[in-house]
Amino acid sequence: MPQAPSAPTDQAAYWNKTGGQAWVDLQDMMDNLNRPIEEALVERAFPGVGKRVLDIGCGAGATTLAMARRLGSEGLSLGVDISAPLIEIAVAQATAGAQFVQADAQTYDFDQATFDAAMSRFGVMFFSDFDAAFANIRRSLKPGAELVFACWRSPADNPMAVIPGRAAAPFLPPSPAADPLAPGRFAFADPERVRGILTRSGWSDIDITRLDTPTPIALDDLVTLSLRMGPVAAALREADEATRGKVREAVENALEAEAVDGVVPMVAGCWLVTARA
Repeated sequence: MPQAPSAPTDQAAYWNKTGGQAWVDLQDMMDNLNRPIEEALVERAFPGVGKRVLDIGCGAGATTLAMARRLGSEGLSLGVDISAPLIEIAVAQATAGAQFVQADAQTYDFDQATFDAAMSRFGVMFFSDFDAAFANIRRSLKPGAELVFACWRSPADNPMAVIPGRAAAPFLPPSPAADPLAPGRFAFADPERVRGILTRSGWSDIDITRLDTPTPIALDDLVTLSLRMGPVAAALREADEATRGKVREAVENALEAEAVDGVVPMVAGCWLVTARA
């Protein structure tokens, strides 16, 4: 599963270049892998037919489009993402009731108090200033409207996310330990940190529950994903062909040990977070 760079200043560059292009290349794979989480999120966030929903970090638009289908032609599902390549894909797929804008939800000037709900599938862990971002999102919602988002729990709850890196490590230069508080995939692993951010940014009725969703994936697809996105992919950009071959073989062997009949029975260990404006 993808992980962006930890440094806040790298986010726009990553998602508009390397990370965004990799997601575009692997869009069908990513949409299929994340569909069970998408379904749980949209079901929980749906505010009613004809309402207006803000989708934060919408990527290529799968969640935005899924919500638009629920809202109907009189509603609005607005997807926002910082990545131009992903928004381009989303716009090309737009249907009635779905709109997209390339923007940073931390600072974008949304129409104030106009949305009936906000949602995000793995899109809220990358802001450079979490308090400011969630305060800005809250201002876009009507009083009492609900925020619903899915975010990752810890690496220990998502072992398939760390196995490729461990397998590749002997063939790559040492890398500094990741800062668990920096923007990135596991930035919201600590539920009390999430609760504190939401409380400081003005949200109430905060609820954080476990969401363990089966997301089985073909072994070959998981190998491809592990080598195209995340920390292993970043390390391989400067590697020679011999190193690339050794890393690929090591990652394949490590993941093959987890597979059953060519499929890795992965489970996404997430938090499902809800709060009210």
